[in-house]
Amino acid sequence: MIKFDLVKYIFVSGGVVSGLGKGITSASIGMILAAKGVVVTVVKIDMYLNIDAGTIRPQEHGEVFVTEDGLETDQDLGNYERFLSKSLRRENYMTTGQVYKTVIDRERAFGYEGEDVEAIPHVTDEIIGRIEKAGEMNKAQVVIIELGGTVGEYQNSLFFEASRILRLRHPKDVISVHVTYLPLLASVGELKSKPAQQSVKLLNAMGIQPDFLVARSEKTIDAKRREKLAVFCNLSDEDIIAAPDLPSIYQVPLFLNEQKFGEKIMTKLGLRKRMVSGGLEAWKKFEEARQAAKKTVKIAMVGKYFATGDYKLADSYVSVIEALKQAAWLQGVKPELTWVDSAEYEDGKLSLSGFDGIIVPQGWGKRGVEGKLKAVKYARENKVPYLGLCFGMQMAVIEFARNVLRLRGANTTEADPKTKYPVIHVMPDQAEYLARKQYGGTIRLGAWPCVIKSGTKLDEIYKNYGKNNDGPWQQSNGSNVAPAGTTNVIYERHRHRYEFNNEYREKFEKAGLVISGTSPDGELVEAIELMNHPFFIGTQFHPEYIARPLTPHPIFMAFVKACI
Repeated sequence: MIKFDLVKYIFVSGGVVSGLGKGITSASIGMILAAKGVVVTVVKIDMYLNIDAGTIRPQEHGEVFVTEDGLETDQDLGNYERFLSKSLRRENYMTTGQVYKTVIDRERAFGYEGEDVEAIPHVTDEIIGRIEKAGEMNKAQVVIIELGGTVGEYQNSLFFEASRILRLRHPKDVISVHVTYLPLLASVGELKSKPAQQSVKLLNAMGIQPDFLVARSEKTIDAKRREKLAVFCNLSDEDIIAAPDLPSIYQVPLFLNEQKFGEKIMTKLGLRKRMVSGGLEAWKKFEEARQAAKKTVKIAMVGKYFATGDYKLADSYVSVIEALKQAAWLQGVKPELTWVDSAEYEDGKLSLSGFDGIIVPQGWGKRGVEGKLKAVKYARENKVPYLGLCFGMQMAVIEFARNVLRLRGANTTEADPKTKYPVIHVMPDQAEYLARKQYGGTIRLGAWPCVIKSGTKLDEIYKNYGKNNDGPWQQSNGSNVAPAGTTNVIYERHRHRYEFNNEYREKFEKAGLVISGTSPDGELVEAIELMNHPFFIGTQFHPEYIARPLTPHPIFMAFVKACI
């Protein structure tokens, strides 16, 4: 192991517009450095005053990703985990709300011993302290910090200031990577560099000179644009990294690596390369499988978090989408996903005919429930492969109760508190939180053990696709661990406050619904399935959170195979 005097830090910022791909850039840099033998971790900083992402609407901020140790975070942490093939921690995520709350709580406890508490140095020192702790907790040699938002915004200025101060303290151990945008104007027919130049000037005005410029654009930047950026942004040509639009985000690290981005970063930080077997070879094989996939499988995603204004976005279910892509490409097919709004399907405006598989993903509340139940019924009766994730499992239970058990009006108390047959109800401790309006960070979160029932389809799936049980589904969060001696255990991540009502359990099982996964004490139903069906599985947990290109999740692999 190479010894370093200090941990190194790479700050990744964005300019011109949001949504440029700072997260993918950060993840790609991490992967490239890791392939060269560097121990890397990545931190995402979000600028909002929320303590975490748990109470934000999916349409507002995209999917909420849950870490192994139970923090609700930005979806970029999902990208980091997928690219680095490692589980991250709560220390890898920071918000303005977290920082301010800590500083104010410390002041109330006389932690500053009577000083007047100010943004600088107290808030910036708290930011730096959290970044340093992330490196320490992850035993990292390099910490990559993605600064949310766009340079020049008022709300993220203190985080940029913290990066400047950290570099002032350790000038040889901190570099800045600025991701910017060169628009292609149709009327002109060329890439324009002025917006990128302006974003760098905003950085310069804050006392920050970027070491690298990642030039996002529709087409690869040419020599003329590169020359302009070098002159006006005070950079050498070789420190301007081209990042054109690519067919897949999984091509990005390979494209950046071809420009020797990793070697250039290591040179600036004084890092030495060591021999690592494999490097990016496994990733190249995955990308080759993506390109080789020809046949299409048509999958319907029945949900309600697609629309924002006049647009439909996939961000609300990004982990599910990526898990499907990984499983499909590795089996030689391309997934063709269709967004089916459950409310429109309920009204008869849409059809599920012709799809090879149906997924009902996570969700909350009562809106769109009846459309989801209608979709479950269609999949069950027409033998179409069905995968229900969290809320989707609960929908499968309700549909079975109504149409097989004939419990008319069966429901979840989340959608109908007065239902006569509450086959899904609130967990006891969650009822207390709800009564006190303690919504944030109180639901069942993080990795929990699940015992798989022998002889079930789920048991077969984990054994067939589990790669000798070396996947992330074998990792606990350190606190939620199955009792010693428990067999057939997997660990999956959760995010819910409602559960299967055990009062109805015997009726379900007698009618043919198989309880294929439970908590180690047998009290919590974690997974259900139907045996007389090509593929009909619902999980209370979220397998998509730990699906990764190099370790695709067994459940998604089996689902896609059934669709094929």
